[in-house]
Amino acid sequence: MTALERLQAELGTHVSVDPAELAATRTDKSGWVAPGMPLAIVHAASARHVQATLRIAAEDRIPVITRGAGTGLAGGACGTNGSIVLSLARMNRIVLIRPEDELAVVEPGVLNGDLNAALAAHGLWFAPDPASRAISTVGGNIATNAGGLLCAKYGVTREAVLALTVVLADGSLLKTGRATVKGVTGYDLTALLTGSEGTLGVIVEATVRARAVPAGETVTIGAVFPDVAQAAAASALVTAARLRPAVMELIDPVALALIVAYLGPELTDGVPTGGAFLLVQTDGPASQAEAQQAVAVLRGAGGEVRVSSDAASADRLLAVRRAAHPALAAHGEVLIEDVCVPRSRLADMFGRIAEISARTGIPIPTVAHAGDGNLHPNFVIPVDPHRGNAEPVVPEAVWAAAGELFRAALELGGTLTGEHGVGQLKRRWLAEELGDQSFALQRQIKAVFDPLGILNPGTMFEV
Repeated sequence: MTALERLQAELGTHVSVDPAELAATRTDKSGWVAPGMPLAIVHAASARHVQATLRIAAEDRIPVITRGAGTGLAGGACGTNGSIVLSLARMNRIVLIRPEDELAVVEPGVLNGDLNAALAAHGLWFAPDPASRAISTVGGNIATNAGGLLCAKYGVTREAVLALTVVLADGSLLKTGRATVKGVTGYDLTALLTGSEGTLGVIVEATVRARAVPAGETVTIGAVFPDVAQAAAASALVTAARLRPAVMELIDPVALALIVAYLGPELTDGVPTGGAFLLVQTDGPASQAEAQQAVAVLRGAGGEVRVSSDAASADRLLAVRRAAHPALAAHGEVLIEDVCVPRSRLADMFGRIAEISARTGIPIPTVAHAGDGNLHPNFVIPVDPHRGNAEPVVPEAVWAAAGELFRAALELGGTLTGEHGVGQLKRRWLAEELGDQSFALQRQIKAVFDPLGILNPGTMFEV
């Protein structure tokens, strides 16, 4: 029997070879499309299904691409030619919520937003806050160590993961971590697996930390600056004042103009189309005092400041930031990049992006999580009407400009990716950041977990 026949015999209707389903797995929100066509898609509904899939794949050395909701931005979960796509979307049970220990146990297909809805009844929440939180899975958040608007204050996904149950490449089951707040026995395999992008194992259950919903009022501040360098310098001053806002987001003038045009003046609450926009939000018992200090810093730095403490106007200000991607997508395919620099070098990085854009003639509208130095430079690629329904293509000139800004981030002491992951799209630059010794060591770690190289081959490392 072939591997496909064995999958169908063991897993029955959980296996699909429908051409439309297979084609849909070849891309994600990055717009990158994997070449060729997958062999099959397995809609796993239990850990047993995952184990069977990996056991059969290992026997025939067939690549396995683990996939959640398909909301990734680095091409790390796209069905490649001849691979088995292992979908975990149906593994979507919240196994338990233990309020007294502030934790939850979930399957990987649980949506971030659904987990938060369930936790809210207990006065708790799951802190990782990617922009895709309404549609991305907790398993995907863990696989990419996702961040988001709130991570400068509340941490990225790694800080929220206590324990994992993982199926290894041979189909065996591994349990890591513990349900205790503290624990330092042995190597921290939980942290290693978090952010490994499906290259070391397949997460089938996670114990995650929940937090108490912050008490007190939330205060939202919108500040407009003449240019992005001044806005970035102001955000650094907020950090230097030892303030820790829950949200501090920066939108450059190119992106802001597109967002305002997309939303319209009635939804942008009077935000000017010119200049750069800095959004700051404080929460918790000290929110009012922190907001007052932040306002003083921003006005002192030359910002035109507006403060809101009512939910409706605060939501309108937040909507300006959250509309960045759809506003850009209205003009073509969007390649959303993701670099991170020390917060004190944020203005320098914006300067490098502006220089690259001016020299190449390629617009690079940029938004940033200013609270942690994570920038998202965007490339908008107009859809070619002559291509019809052909796959989107990123021009080489765009990749060359992207490569320049990646290297600029490294020169400023930063990193290639703050939260999206390496995936398929950034692997060519990975060794430049890691260095030869670390790169070789990481490949050895991959080989220990996946000696046959069947787990997400091509993600992070060349096949």
